[in-house]
Amino acid sequence: MRENKLADLSMDFAVEVLDTFDNIKGHQSLVNQIECSATSIGANIREANYAHGRADFIAKLQIALKECYETEYWLELFKKAKLLNETKSKELMDKCGTIRRILVASINTTKNNI
Repeated sequence: MRENKLADLSMDFAVEVLDTFDNIKGHQSLVNQIECSATSIGANIREANYAHGRADFIAKLQIALKECYETEYWLELFKKAKLLNETKSKELMDKCGTIRRILVASINTTKNNI
């Protein structure tokens, strides 16, 4: 059940990132980077739900976690470069942080249950 909530959160987050960065002009390579990492979080969570065992499940969630950290980097960069306002930056960082915390807890729970 928790993975479904995680999948929903990551999908909503990816859509919000796509909507937010759709209007940023002149920095397309950076926009592509954040769009790739933000959408990859949910894709890897979805893959984890169809893993070939616990080790594969953990590996997919760890990839999603790495993509989450990368997305946080890009959000920080956009904020510092003043390409994203403080309010939206904080909102997206908070949502990404929530996903990150759930991923860490899911990975740790799965590891402890092996």
